[in-house]
Amino acid sequence: RFQRESRRIRKISEPILHRFIVGMILGVVLFPVRITLATLFFLLMWPVARLRLAGLSAAERAEPVRGWRWWLFHHIMLFLSRAVFFSVGFLWIRVKGRQAGLKEAPVLVVAPHSGFLDMLVLYATGLPIVVSRAENCRLPVIGALLEFNQSLIVSRKDPQSRKKCVSQICERVTSDARWPQMLMFPEGTTTNGRALIKFKPGAFLAGVPVQPVLLHYPGEPDTVRWTWKGQTWLGALWHTTSQIHTSVTVEFLPIYTPSHDEKQSPELYAENVQKLMAKALCVPATDYVMEGRSPVKKLGNLSLPLEPPAQETLRLLREHGLTSAHVEAVMNHVIDSCHSGQSSMVTADHLAALLGLKDRKMAVKICSLYSKDDTVDLRQICVSVSAASGFRSLESLIHTAFTWYDADQDGLLSADDLSGLMGALVGVPQYSITEMYTALTARGRPTEASLQDLLMTHPVYRRVCTEYLHSSGSADGNHNGIPNRKANGIK
Repeated sequence: RFQRESRRIRKISEPILHRFIVGMILGVVLFPVRITLATLFFLLMWPVARLRLAGLSAAERAEPVRGWRWWLFHHIMLFLSRAVFFSVGFLWIRVKGRQAGLKEAPVLVVAPHSGFLDMLVLYATGLPIVVSRAENCRLPVIGALLEFNQSLIVSRKDPQSRKKCVSQICERVTSDARWPQMLMFPEGTTTNGRALIKFKPGAFLAGVPVQPVLLHYPGEPDTVRWTWKGQTWLGALWHTTSQIHTSVTVEFLPIYTPSHDEKQSPELYAENVQKLMAKALCVPATDYVMEGRSPVKKLGNLSLPLEPPAQETLRLLREHGLTSAHVEAVMNHVIDSCHSGQSSMVTADHLAALLGLKDRKMAVKICSLYSKDDTVDLRQICVSVSAASGFRSLESLIHTAFTWYDADQDGLLSADDLSGLMGALVGVPQYSITEMYTALTARGRPTEASLQDLLMTHPVYRRVCTEYLHSSGSADGNHNGIPNRKANGIK
């Protein structure tokens, strides 16, 4: 049996080791050559981009480019775009299906969005207009390319800019083919492609037909994905250029024409297109969205992270050799110390001593799950870990948390009190609590009993306890994932 197991391990590890060695050798040779060529072609784009709009007034630049400025510079830019991606290793771009004409579908929606190399879809679709962040305009070459593309620019921090961008999108896609097609990534961020996160409604606001476009990277190993968790953009570039070639398929699905209800509700339109594309990709369609740099699920206006900090904390403690009984004893000690009036804010060193960790880095890592520095509120760790592990009943935990976060000690929660309590229960701060507080006060006075009832019976908020706190929420080791609904406590 031992020999069989050894042979099985060798059978798995040898191809991986071989692939790693070959990749390193090819990388040393191919990376500098390919990056040099790609950089050269990329830099050549800059004067072409500037020349296209040279001499035009601001009013003329606000209109679609026509005539010789379009056919001359457009085709040069297409050639340079293909040259850049050819240099990086995309020797062939396979196209499946037919791209719809401008009048058939003014908007192309592309998914999944896997990384910056997805920009090759712009070449495959004829350089359609895109929407970009205002910060990108200040980047060398990129700013000129956005100007060449006559892209729509939006500042995410400025509500007026977002409102103006929405208006411009609707104006352009309903211009009766006066403007070129528009291409959008409705996920709004990069994922590992194993699921589609919730589509943003921007591409669907005008209620015009869209053409779904799928991006496939069928090659092994997967070097292209660049997500919130995993390899860096530089790592993705290194591993991609280290391959002999990287395979990609751009698949055009049939045009999706919205129904009357979908035209009235961009959210419904986006959801139905997401489901259609997920089905074509054979992956789940999820309701996760990006908040900051992390994917979260919305329940009411609560933000529930894809990877609950409590589940990750339990995993780290388990890896460090701590038993369930030890962790439970520590949590009970913390509850007693917080009840006695001691400060709940501790440093990573204090946390390491409290948990019996010999490695301070482990304590720092746990702190980072809950805060931006090396200090953490013990109440957050205690409540969230106890809830996720089942050390205490939910009723007992709510009683403890209610006592801690009832600032006036009058038996009633304010909106700020509820924000702190729910932040402790799920392990991340909850800043938008208005909707939940309204639901709480609709049941009478915001007492502990009312909160218990809300979390047990409300059709939305009871899911915090029944689904979120006891799901794994773990992503795979390299990229985003979706919860697999299995317990992940310490055994």
